[in-house]
Amino acid sequence: MVKNLLQRHAVTHEVLLANANELIEMQTRNDSTDPRSGSTFYERYHSLEDIYYWINRTAHDNPNTVKVILVGSSYEKRPLYALKLSFNNRTNKKAMWIDCGIHAREWVSPAFCLWFVHYSLSFYNINQDITHILDNMDVYVLPVLNPDGYKYTWTTNRMWRKNRSISKTTSCIGVDLNRNFDANWCTEGASHNPCTEIYCGMFPESEPESQAVANFLRSHKDTVQLYLSIHSYSQMLLFPYSCTLEEAENHRDLLEMAQEAAQKIRRYYRNTYRYGAGAKTIYLAPGGSDDWAYNLGIKYSFTFELQDRGRYGFLLPPSHISGACNEALIAVKTIALRVVEKTQAPSPSPTV
Repeated sequence: MVKNLLQRHAVTHEVLLANANELIEMQTRNDSTDPRSGSTFYERYHSLEDIYYWINRTAHDNPNTVKVILVGSSYEKRPLYALKLSFNNRTNKKAMWIDCGIHAREWVSPAFCLWFVHYSLSFYNINQDITHILDNMDVYVLPVLNPDGYKYTWTTNRMWRKNRSISKTTSCIGVDLNRNFDANWCTEGASHNPCTEIYCGMFPESEPESQAVANFLRSHKDTVQLYLSIHSYSQMLLFPYSCTLEEAENHRDLLEMAQEAAQKIRRYYRNTYRYGAGAKTIYLAPGGSDDWAYNLGIKYSFTFELQDRGRYGFLLPPSHISGACNEALIAVKTIALRVVEKTQAPSPSPTV
């Protein structure tokens, strides 16, 4: 019917995905037991149960460096587990925060959180950049900020975005957690209508997931100096503000960091990432976690939109995970090194 309509009006068109359903089935089939699958654990998508198991196993296997923190729980009472990576006990140590999976259907996002932890544990004392970062900063990683929504994308609707909270006023389910933070909450770019994808909730932090993250960051705001939220898709490195067209106080610093990260991605991986303040680079999006974190005092705050540009969109095939994660990794390292440089007091010269 659609094809006929397009042809009748002489609209040229191209089918990008001949069978989206087939792609979804391929991604939800956990092919670890498939002898033909040469991919590693980190080059596949994983169910929520698998990710919880991985969190516990990672902490168990690395007792000196990894600690599991229960940040809170979701609307459906699933735990929000963050991993704390800490490689030494230096005093006055700063930290960075990375969250993934705030939007349920963006599967490559939790895949990156797992990838980052694995890379940090494997390459500490091998790769100079990650060693320098981890020597100077602890890292908090929350692999799935929206566990109820993520679970729902595996069982029921692959394209679900919001959490799964039930509204008292309507039969429509869920709040967009990235419109639920207290940063110009529910102004242009969000909606009061619970049936929309960008529903902002009843009030700021009305959702247990956003409130848990906000509470954690409030109680660690003196140590957390870099905030990163990982999304997909569209290949962008964004920073505040998204909730207003005004420029952030340290706009130039943030722009330089994002630009350097985008240039490195292009140099090493031949892939282009747009960068800039969220509102001017894509659209107004109030109530976002990055703007809220920035206003809290975390002056280096970024949202990454990973691969791709729209061919597969949220259905990025598992074969693209490693490329997407390597690009994000180089951006994280580039920005984190700059943050360490700008915020750490120089170590005193040895007395001779």
